[in-house]
Amino acid sequence: MYIATISPTTTMPAVLFSLMLLGALCSLGQAMSREERHRLRNQVVEMFDHAYQNYMDHAYPADELMPLTCRGRVRGLEPSRGDVDDALGKFSLTLIDTLDTLVLLNKTTEFEAAVRRVLSDVRLDNDIVVSVFETNIRVLGGLLGGHSMAVMLKEGGQHMQWYQDELLHMAKELGFRLLPAFNTSSGLPYPRVNLKFGVRGPETRTGTETDTCTACAGTIILEFAALSRFTGEPVFEAHARRALDFLWEKRQRNSNLVGTTINIHSGEWVRRDSGVGAGIDSYYEYLLKAYILLGDDVFLQRFNIHYASIMKYISQPPLLLDVHIHKPLLPARTWMDSLLAFFPGLQVLKGDIRPAIETHEMLYQVTKKHNFLPEAFTTDFRVHWAQHPLRPEFAESTYFLYKATGDPYYLEAGRTILDNLNRFARVPCGFAAMKDVRTGSHEDRMDSFFLAEMFKYLFLLFADAEDLPFDVEDYVFTTEAHLLPLSLSTGPHSSSIPSNRTSKEELDDSNFDWTCPNTRLLFPDPAYPSNLREPIRSAVDKSCPRPAPYREPGMGHPPLRAQDFMANNPEHLELLRRMGVSLIHLKDGRVQLVQHATQAVSAVAAEDGVRFMQDMMELSSQQQKEQLPPRAIQIVSHPFFGRVVLTAGPAQFGIDLSKSSTGLRGFATVAEPYSGCSEITNAEYVRGHIALLQRGQCMFAEKARHIQKAGAIGGIVIDDNEGSSSDTAPLFQMAGDGRSTDDITMPLLFLFHKEGNILLEALKEYREVEVLLSDKARDRATIFKGKPLPGRLIEGSVDVEEDCLTEATTPTSFEPIGQSQMSTLEVDELAPEQVTPSQQEVSPVEQDTSPAEEVTPPEEEASPAEDVGPPEEEATEADLARPKEERDSEDREEPEGDTDSSSQSVDELLADWREDLEAFQQMEKDEL
Repeated sequence: MYIATISPTTTMPAVLFSLMLLGALCSLGQAMSREERHRLRNQVVEMFDHAYQNYMDHAYPADELMPLTCRGRVRGLEPSRGDVDDALGKFSLTLIDTLDTLVLLNKTTEFEAAVRRVLSDVRLDNDIVVSVFETNIRVLGGLLGGHSMAVMLKEGGQHMQWYQDELLHMAKELGFRLLPAFNTSSGLPYPRVNLKFGVRGPETRTGTETDTCTACAGTIILEFAALSRFTGEPVFEAHARRALDFLWEKRQRNSNLVGTTINIHSGEWVRRDSGVGAGIDSYYEYLLKAYILLGDDVFLQRFNIHYASIMKYISQPPLLLDVHIHKPLLPARTWMDSLLAFFPGLQVLKGDIRPAIETHEMLYQVTKKHNFLPEAFTTDFRVHWAQHPLRPEFAESTYFLYKATGDPYYLEAGRTILDNLNRFARVPCGFAAMKDVRTGSHEDRMDSFFLAEMFKYLFLLFADAEDLPFDVEDYVFTTEAHLLPLSLSTGPHSSSIPSNRTSKEELDDSNFDWTCPNTRLLFPDPAYPSNLREPIRSAVDKSCPRPAPYREPGMGHPPLRAQDFMANNPEHLELLRRMGVSLIHLKDGRVQLVQHATQAVSAVAAEDGVRFMQDMMELSSQQQKEQLPPRAIQIVSHPFFGRVVLTAGPAQFGIDLSKSSTGLRGFATVAEPYSGCSEITNAEYVRGHIALLQRGQCMFAEKARHIQKAGAIGGIVIDDNEGSSSDTAPLFQMAGDGRSTDDITMPLLFLFHKEGNILLEALKEYREVEVLLSDKARDRATIFKGKPLPGRLIEGSVDVEEDCLTEATTPTSFEPIGQSQMSTLEVDELAPEQVTPSQQEVSPVEQDTSPAEEVTPPEEEASPAEDVGPPEEEATEADLARPKEERDSEDREEPEGDTDSSSQSVDELLADWREDLEAFQQMEKDEL
């Protein structure tokens, strides 16, 4: 039977760095005026102040700010978000991560106060398990960057005259607390360490992991080497070099690529997919920057060997697609994650400008389509994972490309970043991450890297040299944008740790790029950069045609197509019966389709049944991967003013909001009867309003007709399944009733129970609640155009671009399924109305030799490409080190909620709803 569940010399670094940042000043683009650049520079500073001050006012000394609920995130006091919380160590993470940003933005007084706070308040000996990777780049890097700035200011003679290397002493303490993680036979660090107890022993609650990601083990050298050279303690640099040596030895020798996850004991690659995004990204970055900072030729050699392979196998301009390390011509997946946006900036440092321009342009066009880079997007530039935690990588590459080319086009790209942050992410207590770039809904998080990186790169983009308190070309940026002085290349260093190099490496001059090309030679024609960008812009713009409907070659048309099937249609049920397919209603609201070939009325009907089951599974799988484009319900009345956005599902009938530039705005009212299954008795209240209805008892189209007859201008159906949420259940389209629905001329949207309850609670508390139904959230300037604006709005807003969204379509690919006597398919039921495969996962199943037993769906052959969930900044890369069973068990744990609240106000309900996102957003961590 079939079963599928639809559920680098000493002086060389400075020379190299300078050459790389020299740019051709010729450009086709219209130059931005000095006044406009200064206005944007000042706007960056104002935005930083908004984020930083809200952290200090509402969150400090907590690690991070929760900008929607205006409080600090303290690990252990908030519901667990899984591995993303491994960055939090109760050490005022955001303050430490922001220290050198304060100096760069000329906030010297605030920097001095911040340093005093860190010295007086921060402890590094907490009994808490943290990510080695995240603690290294954010906390150790932040302390070292702060120390570098403090020394620079002290030498200037005006500030920090009291400073006696206190931050460096803290960095040294933290370094020693991280060292136990490196106590492995390979030299690769454990992914986690207990700051108080290390990694061994039951009190550590860590040390049992076997795997780590390549970036997690390979992004240590800058901070550890800087710590060694600042302090004269060689042990740190030695351990970081040993880890890098081991990763180099374990590269795939034919392709010269590295995998994404490695066993820290055996050195076996656990995941053999290779790219430049999540899981590997900063490993490549640190090889080149280690040469720049430390002057060791071997790092440049290794980087160039890797880079040649990247450009040979992974780079498909403008795309960067993962491949298999043993079969590098075989793609590992058909989508890209947003962390690869750093790569054009790294290519600028390498001196390879053309592909940097091409990939950056692709990323810019995707950004303009969706306002932000989605966490992942497909090769045809559609949303794959819709989250965006305010990542800075695209701003980083934009800055480096402007430095390399002088093209004002990149200033305009920076303006776009600023505008979108202010229009879509800015909230009263800071900036909130995007839960869904398509709808504009928010997450209650503002990661420390937003202050550490984003505002550095944007300020540098718009600032003049005289605006900066120091010459940035005397420093190298770490992956967290912390500033380490290039003078460290002359610092003392020696190794007391045995190397992982199996033999003395001979330096091959053919692998070295000792100089970088002068960009003036690259751009003899002012139109050159523009000529590279134009075809990419066109390609992205033309990426939205829908795939042709699925048609299996050589097969006749079955009497019933999967996309047409409705569970309550008697004719459909009769056709299923004739094909040997029966339908079983399950207690959890799904229906199960079971095919017994022997029960079909004929052999031809049995074959039709097999094709129907295959069609249903393929359709479900395809729709699961493409993601249904959601709609947005935005509460625009007092006291919400458009800040609350609820994710909604569309209907297959009525007005298509994706074709409306303004959406539908109106006051909400509850229809009577609430089910909407008979004539509306409170028509006088429903008329001219948006009616709220409860799911169930009748068809969606019937509900729509009843409220439309009563004079409603729109409708919202709220799920009757208590606890359901768009964060834990996939959206679906509400189906018609099997007959023409052309008579329905108003929009109807669907809310799961938790989102619907927010709307109902708002009605209960404020009585008059105005909502905006649209394809995605509108910025407040658009909503309140011509009206007094509730609160401060940012200047420079432009109209929202129309998004190119993917809709669930008929599948365009087909994977055969083995034949047998019986097939089973479980699908979610859309109330009693329709079975739609967009609600569940479907995996192809193998032939079963025992019809009486169920068969578990096998994993796809290219397992690294398996689509399981979004990355959560580099913090989640460490999660690759954990066994899948452990991750799955954590995913099933219920987050703890507040237990002392006797009642739930709207604010509390919103907070509770946002906190419940963790399990879904964390998802599974074998894929980033």
